Amino acid sequence: MPGPDRFDDLIAPFSRRGVDLGLERLQAALEELGHPERRYAAVQVAGTNGKGSISTMVERIASAAGIRCGLYTSPHLLSWCERIRLPQGLIAAAELRRLLQELQPLALRHDLTPFELVTAAAFVAFAEAGVELAVLEVGLGGRLDATTVHPDRAVLAFASIGLDHTEALGPTLTAIAGEKAGVLHGGARAVSGPQAPEAAVVLTQQAQRCGCPLRWVEPLPTPADGGPELGLRGELQRHNGAVAVAAAEALAELGWPISRDAIHQGLRQARWPGRLARHHVRGSPLLLDGAHNPPAALALRRELDAAAAAGTPNAPRRWLIAMQRHKDAPQLLQTLLRPGDSARIATLPEHRCWSAAELQAATGLALEPAAEELASNLPWLVASQALPVACGSLYLVAELLPLLDATD
Repeated sequence: MPGPDRFDDLIAPFSRRGVDLGLERLQAALEELGHPERRYAAVQVAGTNGKGSISTMVERIASAAGIRCGLYTSPHLLSWCERIRLPQGLIAAAELRRLLQELQPLALRHDLTPFELVTAAAFVAFAEAGVELAVLEVGLGGRLDATTVHPDRAVLAFASIGLDHTEALGPTLTAIAGEKAGVLHGGARAVSGPQAPEAAVVLTQQAQRCGCPLRWVEPLPTPADGGPELGLRGELQRHNGAVAVAAAEALAELGWPISRDAIHQGLRQARWPGRLARHHVRGSPLLLDGAHNPPAALALRRELDAAAAAGTPNAPRRWLIAMQRHKDAPQLLQTLLRPGDSARIATLPEHRCWSAAELQAATGLALEPAAEELASNLPWLVASQALPVACGSLYLVAELLPLLDATD
């Protein structure tokens, strides 16, 4: 029997079903449940990189304004409970287990995917908790994502759109943006930060077709230039923060009691693990980042370059990297690594990953396989001259977190 924070007996592995997008299964299941999702409004956050950060900022802002707010995100790092935040905090393991057990017959009748099952559990949990507003992070794509079944997505927010999940969403930025733009509808207000030209065209055209006002926003100024303080580290978060602020302002325009003070308080309080997260291993510093696609790698590289420009020694760096087979690992490595750097390539339990030999053949870079036991790589990693980095997958971050110093 699984422990209280494990749900292996109730949630099938995603790999068993694969990507199976669609709205009809979950819509039918929610109808049988009496439509719990109709008992609260929602903000939906779509895009490629930054969805989780924007979502948690919006949730923190709404909560600071006194709104009973729920938050639904994916994936999680250590516990499925991380995906469902209620007004009082993360859902308790016992409560999530109860919901999943009660929903098992329904899930079988409607052939729900694991993501659809957890989404249904979140929708029920929000209704039972008396949530007034739910912030829903899109899992994959948008047009056919389970979160899109919510009928009252009054505000839609777009994170940066880039090339990722091409096996499910299409091989081009235009195709991917089309799937993301599928969340747009005439009853909502939409906000977006700067996008690549191909993505911007798609969003603009789709917003016009369905009569959805779309507001474009620029990154927030730094505190030195009069901008707000952020609880999340990194220049990219000022892009994400601008989208979160615009979403909060759209909510205020719709009558939600969100003040400027609540916006600033929420931005300061927002936390999102595994993104430019500084930790220690036996007292030595280590940077963890979930960068798992080329755009995220570019953002990470810019942060490291900015630190070097600000005076941090630009010495050779050691990397521990793991990437799933469906990710563009060669491009990520070519973006991140600099001459003199050393990289070990790790594989992850229960995931098909690139090997060091495959990546060396694809890139010409000198790479070495990581020790199978991740902990065995840490002494080598933190002996780096410059700040060492572990990245390439949130699953790698999750595997490393229990191995780090408990004081962080």
